[in-house]
Amino acid sequence: MFTNSQKLTLCAGMALCASTTLAAGVAKSTTKAAPANTMTMDQHKLVMTKQVSRSTAEKRALIRENQGDLHHSVARMWNEVLLDSIRKDFARPTVHARNLYHTSAAMWDAWAAYDEQADQILHQEKLSADDVEAAREEAMSYAMYRLLRHRFLFSPALPFMFPEYDLLMGELGYDTSFTSEVGDSPAALGNRIAATIIAHGLADGSNEQLGYANLRYLPINPPLLPDFPGNPDIIDPNRWQPLALEFFLDQSGNPIPGGYPDFLSPEWGDVTSFSLNENDLDVYNARGSDWAVWHDPGAPPYHGTETEDSYKWGYEMVVAWSSHLDPATGVMIDVSPGGIGNAQLPEVAQEQEYYNFADGGDWGQGWDLNPVTGLPYEPQVVPLGDYARILAEFWADGPDSETPPGHWFSVMNYVSDHPLFEKKFMGEGQVLDDLEWDVKSYLVMGGSMHDCAISAWSVKGYYDYVRPVSAIRYMCDLGQCTDENLASYHPGGINLMPGVIELITAETTAPGERHEMLIGNEGKIAVNAWRGPTFIDDPDTSVAGVGWILAENWWPYQRPSFVSPPFAGYVSGHSVFSRSAAEVMTLLTGTPFFPGGMGEFEAPMNEFLVFEDGPSMDITLQWATYQDASDQTSLSRIWGGIHPPADDLPGRHMGQVIGPEAFTEARRYFSGLKSCPADFQGDGVVDFYDVSKFISAYMSNDQLADISRDNQLNVDDIFEFIDAMKNGCP
Repeated sequence: MFTNSQKLTLCAGMALCASTTLAAGVAKSTTKAAPANTMTMDQHKLVMTKQVSRSTAEKRALIRENQGDLHHSVARMWNEVLLDSIRKDFARPTVHARNLYHTSAAMWDAWAAYDEQADQILHQEKLSADDVEAAREEAMSYAMYRLLRHRFLFSPALPFMFPEYDLLMGELGYDTSFTSEVGDSPAALGNRIAATIIAHGLADGSNEQLGYANLRYLPINPPLLPDFPGNPDIIDPNRWQPLALEFFLDQSGNPIPGGYPDFLSPEWGDVTSFSLNENDLDVYNARGSDWAVWHDPGAPPYHGTETEDSYKWGYEMVVAWSSHLDPATGVMIDVSPGGIGNAQLPEVAQEQEYYNFADGGDWGQGWDLNPVTGLPYEPQVVPLGDYARILAEFWADGPDSETPPGHWFSVMNYVSDHPLFEKKFMGEGQVLDDLEWDVKSYLVMGGSMHDCAISAWSVKGYYDYVRPVSAIRYMCDLGQCTDENLASYHPGGINLMPGVIELITAETTAPGERHEMLIGNEGKIAVNAWRGPTFIDDPDTSVAGVGWILAENWWPYQRPSFVSPPFAGYVSGHSVFSRSAAEVMTLLTGTPFFPGGMGEFEAPMNEFLVFEDGPSMDITLQWATYQDASDQTSLSRIWGGIHPPADDLPGRHMGQVIGPEAFTEARRYFSGLKSCPADFQGDGVVDFYDVSKFISAYMSNDQLADISRDNQLNVDDIFEFIDAMKNGCP
């Protein structure tokens, strides 16, 4: 178990300030809200402000006060202000994955400018300095300062974060008025690096200059009005449907004008990547234009086709898991690493074996022993209803909506700060200083998250797949498909399942019967599920609970002002990001396990949940491995009503490939292999020693030997190496 100071570092570094380990703690608002269906804009915002947010400067001071011996590099300080900027910006996972990558590339290019061997990414320039560390810190700071001011110029974060940028520059002793790009000073170099990356960003296919607006995508379905029953206007139940709400707040709490936002980044497959290559790409013509699709997992199941049974099964499981979201059910589970986790990733075809349809979770049986202590993990038995709700909120879009890519940067920072962790690259060799560790780890994670965003959203844009709230309401509007002799039969309807999905009849609405409150709706479909935001009078003090409701009113476990993210479901971005990040953390640290064999986050009783009151007891999320945390992320989206299983497993398989691919590409930059592919010795000269190193890498299945970059080691790589030796180093 972690000490309080270790937990404090996690909380401060991840902006998870609901933890009881913080001295200040969190006081939930006691302002009484109107019923959810008549909430004002201010009351909607209240839901988003139940968690305390600290400025970067406050978090730095808090860390220093409680762990005075903890040193943070300049790169870490700038990463923290970036994460704070993301939390205060619109919730745009694609845009912020790109910001995380570009800022990581800026800091790496500043660091590598003073290293003879390392290759740079976007800005190519080498300099020398008497004090290399000081020069690197100064160049990084100017690059980050200019780049952040550019990227967040039109952001709601501007009034909060621009003073933070100035404050950090002042703390570091740098003059913000120095804007020159001329000369060999580190400050001028930093300004040049920022200018290079800004210019790159304006030509990388993201359409940054027009606010990342879509150029060709249009939804086929008219908007769903979730405040009204059913889904009567949907045209195609296999395609994404916008949502129209009286008040739409994104996951950062920012109001969206016009009632609903456009599909976020459906054309993101056109964006310049970090490590993706032509072997990862397919280009399809659809809807009158070409669509670049990276790491294509193939089509999801479709309603009205031979895969309809799988379609129905997945959305029915979302309904079944919605019935878990109430601690009053009395179901208790062991959520320690001894009780859950350690689940082998299944093939997509194994989905019905992998997920526990009725009880939630997967086929993981937990870990017998903590590999660090050699002792069993202490059981933690808690209500399933609390655990599922905590997961749905904790992983929803990152702490304080720093988005999933930013969330994994926070996890990385937490691991880097752990007193049992040694900053050895891949767990080998000498301990790196804080600055080198941070710039290298940020580049690996940033490149991976950026490529995940490109890949996942290329799939989302091309397949344009439906979300659960649209699909479930649509099928239930059709009726039931179980028994043609019963009322409301329709072959395209939903399957009846006792205790979960039922037909309302005169018998079931009789006094004292389970559908008594639904009298007058005989012939319709009822679901035993989370009852939705209209049953929450005040999110500080009340819960919706689980009960029988009309299926036409089914609602994901989300705020009344959000419902579902504004983009297609297939594939789950959370699954792609998180599995890739888990692969990166495992490769980067040289072990699949968190330091000490366990990572933790505390969710205190009646203080953590935002959508409603809870949890009903103190609960600590615990993970033995990075993969366990990743798997938990994916499951959380099913409990939250955001994804069916069909969105999940293909996304995990994509992330499992993207993470190592990005990691290997970063290693090429670190060693100089990007510019000199045969220099495996890393000394700027191609000779016999490089042959020996290449053979060793090839025989040990090290992906650095994949010189042809086709994601496999074969004879082509040997011929590529021979050609590279002939060409030598530039």
